Amino acid sequence: MLWLAFALLGPVSWAASTHIDKYLVEKYFKHSETAVLMVFTAIVGLLALPLIWLFDRTVVSVATADAVIVALSGALYMGAMLFYLRAVQSEEASVVAPLFQFSTVFTLFLGYLLLHEVLSWPQLGGVALILAGALAVSTRGRAFLRQFNLRLVLLMAAATGILALSTVLFKYFAVQTGFWTTTFWMFTGEAVFGAGILAIPYCFREFVDLFRRSPGPVMGVNGANELINLGGGLAVRFASLLAPVALVSAVSSTTTLFVFLFGVLLTEFFPRLGREDLSARNLVQKGVSAVLVTAGVLLANSGRI
Repeated sequence: MLWLAFALLGPVSWAASTHIDKYLVEKYFKHSETAVLMVFTAIVGLLALPLIWLFDRTVVSVATADAVIVALSGALYMGAMLFYLRAVQSEEASVVAPLFQFSTVFTLFLGYLLLHEVLSWPQLGGVALILAGALAVSTRGRAFLRQFNLRLVLLMAAATGILALSTVLFKYFAVQTGFWTTTFWMFTGEAVFGAGILAIPYCFREFVDLFRRSPGPVMGVNGANELINLGGGLAVRFASLLAPVALVSAVSSTTTLFVFLFGVLLTEFFPRLGREDLSARNLVQKGVSAVLVTAGVLLANSGRI
């Protein structure tokens, strides 16, 4: 069962990362431009480039077209995160997390449109469950039309749509180039995107002001967050070598449940680091949403082995 331990590291790491993102936004970007946070992400990637090159100098020995496409994938990832951070800015982590599974829906339909993959009835049923879970967690109160959080859904639809496109490009052009090569050029694309953010005058001013006030905490926490994400991805990749991909994918889909669990634990024991609404009604609503979305992801990936 070693594969299960590594497979679980993925969703646990990604759930922790979601709460770290929420902490960073709440503490440093509650009423400011969240794009500045992406500059710190770009800096972390930029600092990693020479280390990756020293570890594997063949990373630069790749076709120019492939390097550009993988870098574009990295830039698209950064763009997706901008929409995601805007959503985190105004909602709890356990509300935003289920909507991240929209990426499964977009990936399925991109595969249908671009790769001519056939969608089965179980996969379409999975899409329906994901959408139902998203609607459940995005509605406040009984007055559906009045309380439905359309802004949140649109932000996460944009984030996951761009993320799905980034994933498709990454897989299509980078499967044969190796992990470190693809990571190197993705970080390059992220660094270029970060430079583009700094080219906007008011973003540059906010970045300089924040860096003067608290560079250590922002860089430290964000750097740790990047390592957590990277570790989760590596663990899932290793697990896929030990067990069928379908099983690993099923375990990975439990991220939403861990986000929900971590939110409860933070609120009870570390409220300064994160706080969730733990009223009975909200617990039931978030729990039902998490179960629906997880079941939907399992169904949607049922034919993708």
